[in-house]
Amino acid sequence: MANTKNTRDSQNSPNEPDERQTADERLTPMEVLRNARAQLAELTGMNPESVSSFEQTEDGWSLEVEVLELARVPDTMSLMASYQVDLDPEGQLTGYRKVRRYERGRADARGGR
Repeated sequence: MANTKNTRDSQNSPNEPDERQTADERLTPMEVLRNARAQLAELTGMNPESVSSFEQTEDGWSLEVEVLELARVPDTMSLMASYQVDLDPEGQLTGYRKVRRYERGRADARGGR
């Protein structure tokens, strides 16, 4: 007896876009954040701790992500880094760069960052 259960993948022909590929459906901000954190972690081998800025741009999305670079004791002496992360409108990482490095417990004299 053949399996008659249809899945969405088997229902779409190769020439038909699936529902996620339509122009009307956009990623939610949380999906963008999750994509950025996961892709940056995979590329750098470091786990993002927080997102300190997030904005939609003409080319997709731009985020600043805080990453633990070097754990120290006490924790306030650990070295942190901020990475500028750029994603396309579909949430795929297109580039990243380290913009600053700092000790976790040290206030920033530049104000606002």
